[in-house]
Amino acid sequence: MDKAFIKGLRLIETLAASESPRGVTDLAGDLQLTKSNVHRLLTTLQREGYVRQIPPHSTYELTTKIWELGNNVIRRMDLITVAQPAMRRLADQTGETVHLSVLEDTDVIYVDKIESAHHIRAHTSVGARAPAYTVATGKAMLAQMPDHYLERFDGRLNRFTDTTRTSLADLRADIEQARAQGYASVLHGEWREGIAAVACAVLGRSGELAGAIGMSGPDTRIKRKQLKQFAEDVTEAARTISAALGYSPRR
Repeated sequence: MDKAFIKGLRLIETLAASESPRGVTDLAGDLQLTKSNVHRLLTTLQREGYVRQIPPHSTYELTTKIWELGNNVIRRMDLITVAQPAMRRLADQTGETVHLSVLEDTDVIYVDKIESAHHIRAHTSVGARAPAYTVATGKAMLAQMPDHYLERFDGRLNRFTDTTRTSLADLRADIEQARAQGYASVLHGEWREGIAAVACAVLGRSGELAGAIGMSGPDTRIKRKQLKQFAEDVTEAARTISAALGYSPRR
């Protein structure tokens, strides 16, 4: 057990429960720690953006960073709960694996899935990450981001399969196609060999990106024509989830 980490968590909990900023001596008494220990923890938390110092009496309070982290967790939980009916319907329609993903910097995180009943299927795990530029849910979400967002992939476009995009120009072309179509597709696996996939972004109440829903399976079973047909089901699922989250497209 990391004792310093536990002390830091206890300090955060104490500050969260406080109605006003707290001083080092006051906190040390509550936590039964030395003042130097509390000051060291506060300095670390301040450097990482979790705590701010209030002049002129050198008291401390939490920043909104804790709230932001908690809000992200709640938003994902809401997304998962709201998306489940549409995910089940999409799984029944396609017979393939259905994923729900969120975007985190240059990665997607799989937050929920429904496994295909086929013996041969696309394998992923809830909580796993994949480079956003290589998977359909990632490209669908990147299509919702401003153009300059793609710059963060510069120098980070590693090759995983023969079809992986390794230049910003190629990635931009894929994103433009996704914007034009209203969905993103991968015909042949760019992250894992032999996977075909299609995905569409899910939007929140104010039109902000909430995540993406997609389906995937082996490219030996899912060909271009079928993938295009599945795109209609995926797009409808995304619209249903977005509407359940409160999104209403402007007319």
